[in-house]
Amino acid sequence: DGGNFEGNTILANNINASSLGFKFGKSEPEIENLISKCSEKLLEIRNKREQPGKDDKIITSWNGLMVSAFLSGYRITDNSKYLDAAKQSIDFFESNFEKNHILHRTFKNAEPKLNGYLDDYAYMANASVDMFENTSQPKYLSFATNLANYLITHFWDDSTNGFFFTSDDHEKLIMRPKNNYDLSMPSGNSVAAYVLLKLYYITQNKQFLEIAKKIIESQAISAAENPFAFGYLLNALYLYYQKPTEITIINGKNSELVSYLRKKFLPESITVLVESQSNLEALSKYPFFSGKEFQNDKTTVFVCKNFSCSLPLSDLSEIEKEL
Repeated sequence: DGGNFEGNTILANNINASSLGFKFGKSEPEIENLISKCSEKLLEIRNKREQPGKDDKIITSWNGLMVSAFLSGYRITDNSKYLDAAKQSIDFFESNFEKNHILHRTFKNAEPKLNGYLDDYAYMANASVDMFENTSQPKYLSFATNLANYLITHFWDDSTNGFFFTSDDHEKLIMRPKNNYDLSMPSGNSVAAYVLLKLYYITQNKQFLEIAKKIIESQAISAAENPFAFGYLLNALYLYYQKPTEITIINGKNSELVSYLRKKFLPESITVLVESQSNLEALSKYPFFSGKEFQNDKTTVFVCKNFSCSLPLSDLSEIEKEL
């Protein structure tokens, strides 16, 4: 059914060109050309009026979600345009964090506004880990680690074992809000717990594990009573109890092997593709990459679980057995 003003406020033509041509004795191309000219005249007049307001600000948390989505698309389709878009976005925020030492909530005409909230830090840290898994560039792991440390320093509430929505250097409020439920977007606390767990397994920073564990334990009863409101926390809970399968791909020349591992559904896995010797050397300080080396010029895979790693594998059937 149409609205109260259907057909009275906006010019609309629901009759096809051939029917109009038959009615007015003109050919279909003549009708289409006439409609096009009329539309141009209407637009010319419309452009003389004041334009409606347009919200074109950049929101940090939304970009974090979008980066992760683009990287999922890249892994599934191998279409580099998704990786390029994700990289362009996250590089913008990484460079601003390096310059200002904080994340901002929004940007308008390249000008930052408002200190970032929990969601901004949690989503962007998660996106940065996703980017690191796809590129193995150390700067993305450093970015994620710096964001995680900032969260712990400025957002953590030791009395209730959760993160506040605002930082301790944010504008003073009557009370600092805290949200643990997934609403239209995932709970910042749940995303933070998830990314802290992943960072723990990559860096072995025990503080990350301790904080993630406290968040999960503090929300466990609520999640059991209302699991639909804690979907993202359940992801973190699964990762915590299942323990991740750690997959390191050294040298991605075997595109078939890389594509298989990227597309295989392993929800508890951390998969890092290392394409360069320099990246591997820079990452060797982390236990995740300890003892892993380039094997001549072929693609090799290391599969680790519970701090025990396989020998370097290059045969798909051998890798499948480990998974």
